[in-house]
Amino acid sequence: MGWGGGAEDSGEGVMATDFFWSYTDEPHASRRKEILARYPQIRELFGPDPWAFLKITAAVVLQLWTATYLHDASWLRILTVAYFFGSFLNHNLFLAIHELSHNLAFSSPSYNRWLGIFANLPIGVPMSITFQKYHLEHHRYQGVDGIDMDIPSHVEALAVTNAVTKSIWVLFQLFFYALRPVFLKPKPPGLWEFTNLMIQLALDVSLVHFWGWKSFAYLILATFVGGGMHPMAGHFISEHYVFRPEQETYSYYGPLNMMTWSVGYHNEHHDFPRIPGSRLYKVKAIAPEYYESLKSYRSWSQVIYMYMMDCTVGPFSRMKRRASKDAATTKKEE
Repeated sequence: MGWGGGAEDSGEGVMATDFFWSYTDEPHASRRKEILARYPQIRELFGPDPWAFLKITAAVVLQLWTATYLHDASWLRILTVAYFFGSFLNHNLFLAIHELSHNLAFSSPSYNRWLGIFANLPIGVPMSITFQKYHLEHHRYQGVDGIDMDIPSHVEALAVTNAVTKSIWVLFQLFFYALRPVFLKPKPPGLWEFTNLMIQLALDVSLVHFWGWKSFAYLILATFVGGGMHPMAGHFISEHYVFRPEQETYSYYGPLNMMTWSVGYHNEHHDFPRIPGSRLYKVKAIAPEYYESLKSYRSWSQVIYMYMMDCTVGPFSRMKRRASKDAATTKKEE
């Protein structure tokens, strides 16, 4: 891969002052083509996960029941349950929405959107429909400047320059992740976004009306703490933050994959976004030579610690590339 800028010019032990710039295409499309030519049986893994609906329903019902159960609990108890229990459920549902953005529960896109709106309910804030729009661009235009909103803004990168500011950024990374597209690349809402908003507001208002503010606060806290300084949130950093310049996507092969729709198999996911998380491990098993040589992780908590304490790593530690003609057209149309 051709690359330049960023840490290459920053010197050893110094944080980069620009992103890594790649002068080649993202690696996943070419690797996908090569793997399918060698292992055509991987196509048999494509298609929806028949258990997705039941798994999502169980998580939604359990989380909403927990919220009502805590309606008269102390704030300390609510915070404790939110961090050690509810955060895992809400982050699981966030990643279920990620799965649904690729239409991996049903063959019909509209059914996946409806299930995404349902999975959104315990998260407390409407995001399912909007997430899909930006996330599919992240796949199609990985790293493309001005289009891939998964990459931190220049303002974030300039402000977050040491262990203290990185710790604050990690704590509030869910806000940056959610609000970055709104400021940098806003998209006009449509009927689906309006539907997502109205159904979410109906649930939130009903919860407050019948059970009180503490039940609603529990859901919001579970979302917030689960997206910040939390083991589950380590995937935000581990997936694409560059710890070695020649690699821009990283997989995680630890136990939390069981609770996160196997989003840790991230190289495999970007190579084959039409394969549900429950089958991604089979990709690595069928074509191990394509993945075993890549750097991967076993602990998301360790990734968070590395990110905060490594003085050479920060928001600039992401791979960018200039827009191709196709991407430039998309950017202009926005």
